[in-house]
Amino acid sequence: MLSEDAGMQLRTLYKRIDSSLMPQACVFCGVQSLADEGHICAGCRADLTYCDRVVERPRPFIAVVAPLVYTFPLDAAIKALKFKRKLYYVPAFGEILCAALQHVPMPVDALLPVPLHWWRHVTRGFNQADELCKPIRKATGIPLLRAVKRCRATPPQSGLTAPQRRKNLRAAFRTTRKPDAKHVVIIDDVITTGETTGAIASVLLDAGVKQVSVLALARAEKTR
Repeated sequence: MLSEDAGMQLRTLYKRIDSSLMPQACVFCGVQSLADEGHICAGCRADLTYCDRVVERPRPFIAVVAPLVYTFPLDAAIKALKFKRKLYYVPAFGEILCAALQHVPMPVDALLPVPLHWWRHVTRGFNQADELCKPIRKATGIPLLRAVKRCRATPPQSGLTAPQRRKNLRAAFRTTRKPDAKHVVIIDDVITTGETTGAIASVLLDAGVKQVSVLALARAEKTR
């Protein structure tokens, strides 16, 4: 049996061999990125628009963290992931989310991907919030929570005003069991008015969760 040090050395060697045979490319421009740049090269990372305010504390959340602004090239990449199944963006988005997680108050007991209605899940083929949770869970070990269900098929929130979004989400979510967590972080791709995550937070708090935070890739301009 290999010792822990020997196993680590072997994994490092495999990683180096893998990188030499198939160099890692930036998901935005396709140019080979350096090993310490991850899945986004330094040039494309500089093109991303970062939020001036990373953390807010609006009720009912203790923190809302969305490090980027929903603008080009990020908006095109998120749409490609959601609607064209371009899953190769997930590792890059995961790097951004894992770095942003440090702004969420600890400890965190569970990650909750924003659930899709079953029919939209079937037609899309996957839930992008589920995919975004995978690299975070792998990096941190924080478990996923599957205690909230989207029980009503609602029209897409995009294009709706804030009051329309609020009305659209009435009774859209419910808990399927008592959540075994004190602090839950809701994971989403984009936050606009916060109505979706707010509706999820309400059912979590009603079910006994003590604290709820939100971690998303980007903030979009609010529609009035």
